[in-house]
Amino acid sequence: MEKRLDSVDLMKKIDDKKTYKKRLKKYQLRLLRLQQILFQENIGVIFVMEGMDAAGKGGAIKRVTERLDPRGFRVQPISAPAPHEKRYHYLQRFWRKLPKYGQITIFDRSWYGRVLVERIEKFATEEEWQRAYQEINQFEKMCTDDRYIIAKFWFQIDQEEQLKRFKERENNPLKNWKITDEDWRNREKWDQYQAAAEEMFAKTDVPSSPWFIIEGNDKRYARVRTLEIMVKYIEQYLNEKGIKIPKSDEA
Repeated sequence: MEKRLDSVDLMKKIDDKKTYKKRLKKYQLRLLRLQQILFQENIGVIFVMEGMDAAGKGGAIKRVTERLDPRGFRVQPISAPAPHEKRYHYLQRFWRKLPKYGQITIFDRSWYGRVLVERIEKFATEEEWQRAYQEINQFEKMCTDDRYIIAKFWFQIDQEEQLKRFKERENNPLKNWKITDEDWRNREKWDQYQAAAEEMFAKTDVPSSPWFIIEGNDKRYARVRTLEIMVKYIEQYLNEKGIKIPKSDEA
């Protein structure tokens, strides 16, 4: 099995703040324009955000959404299922959170928890999480066969950078709520999470709902790269459908 995470170049960065702000604004405005087209064409978008703890998902989501029309997007933070949700098939709670046609939903964690944390922490049996790859592929295919675009993002950092961010969170009164004992326990299982992620890529990275790995050691680079991929992926989809995209003003 190919190990995609081993080939990720975590040295990529944007050093210049002015360059960062210019590129960020450029893709934010392009995504805003695409949001309007998606609404007009009645096409829904599902962005899945996964990754290692403290890899920068939250910061990226903030920059992705800060210039969008708030009426047309929603962020769905996913945590452990509530007691009543455990009485249903695990995908049931995600069906209820899908966006309306013409809107964008970002899942901060997702149904992939079944083959990541639930697998590693044994909240799901081996039979359950092994079966989940096919279930997830079928679930996503039902969406993309309809009027949905799906793109999935994995935020990757190295262990040294993660430790640095954990300590920064502990020492910052505005951020220490983000660090928990569970984060430290997960860090001890780094190799298990990397192996689970690799198997997840191998079994669920398909052309209609691909995985994109975001190099996350540099937060500026990760945020711009995430927006760039989102914009280009939506534009590719619209072009394939023959939907005209007006030229956008460069920021």
